[in-house]
Amino acid sequence: YQLPKSSQVKLTVYNTLGQEVHTLVNERQPAGQQSVIWDGTDQHGKQVSSGFYIYQIKAGEYVRNRRMLLIR
Repeated sequence: YQLPKSSQVKLTVYNTLGQEVHTLVNERQPAGQQSVIWDGTDQHGKQVSSGFYIYQIKAGEYVRNRRMLLIR
C-alpha cells in the first residue's frame, strides 16, 4: 500500500464472522510504499484454515475493507 504522508496505520485481518484474527500493523509509518506479509496465523501463532478473510486498513482518516482468499 502507498501512504501519501506519514500516518498511524492499523491493518487487521478478520474472519467472515467479523471476528478479529490478527493485527498485522499498528504503528506510525512514513510516507511511501509499504508492504505486509501475513503468514496465515492468528494472534496466538496458530495456523488458520483456508478460506476468505477480510483485511481492514486504517491510515489517518482513510479506512478500507477488502476480501482475500487464503489457500493452503
